[in-house]
Amino acid sequence: MIFKEKFTINAKYIPTPSKRRSGIPLPIVKFLVAHDTGNPGSTAADNVNFYINTRNAVPTASAHLFVDDNQILECVPALTGPPEKAWHVLYKKPKDNELFGANANDAAIGVEYCYGGSIDANKAYAKYVWLLAKLCFVFGLDPAEAITGHHILDPERKTDPVTGLIRSRRSYGQLLKDVVSEYNDCTSRTQIVILGLVEQAGEVKTALKLNVRASPNTNSAVVEVIEPGTIVAYNALTKQGMQVINNSTWYRKPNGNWFWSGGVVKE
Repeated sequence: MIFKEKFTINAKYIPTPSKRRSGIPLPIVKFLVAHDTGNPGSTAADNVNFYINTRNAVPTASAHLFVDDNQILECVPALTGPPEKAWHVLYKKPKDNELFGANANDAAIGVEYCYGGSIDANKAYAKYVWLLAKLCFVFGLDPAEAITGHHILDPERKTDPVTGLIRSRRSYGQLLKDVVSEYNDCTSRTQIVILGLVEQAGEVKTALKLNVRASPNTNSAVVEVIEPGTIVAYNALTKQGMQVINNSTWYRKPNGNWFWSGGVVKE
């Protein structure tokens, strides 16, 4: 199964090690936490730049991804690199353990919704819904069961993402339904026919910063960027992808996306 790549995910990481980004791997992703920024009019770039500029400040709150009407921006790796922990829900709150058997910071991706001001609510919401559906697909989660709101995990202090959604003329219940619909839409399209497809599993190491694309050609959208020296698994290949520097071999990741073989070395 493949996932419809409607939007590009950009990366601008908080430096590590720092208080906002420890660099500690996220060993498993069991669920997603929907947030909003609580700061009407602030963009994804505004929030990520604030995190970067205050990376050693206290308190040490952070999140993985910010979404506005212009972009999806990842500041703690989740989709554009091996997932790491972010500090987006307080420890010692019992609800995450009751619902999912784990603390959110240890087993969840935090996604922040930007709203208000000059942000186009329709465009931002479309990206937000798609991103939550995309995360469910990549991490093998049920979109009907694996999403919760910050307001549910910490009801005494937090109202997000309800506040941001209301400002955008939506409700939390609608968000959950829309993510399921988006997931179904993005996974049910007619499968792209890949010429010369060979089912073959293995691992390679990236030799340079590697773009991962929705299909085996450089005209396809970049959906992930992998840093040099990263071990990447694949489950198929084709030697009939777009030719780049006289090399037309591309590998398919288990999530259905593709990367050019010229950017990797066999392990």
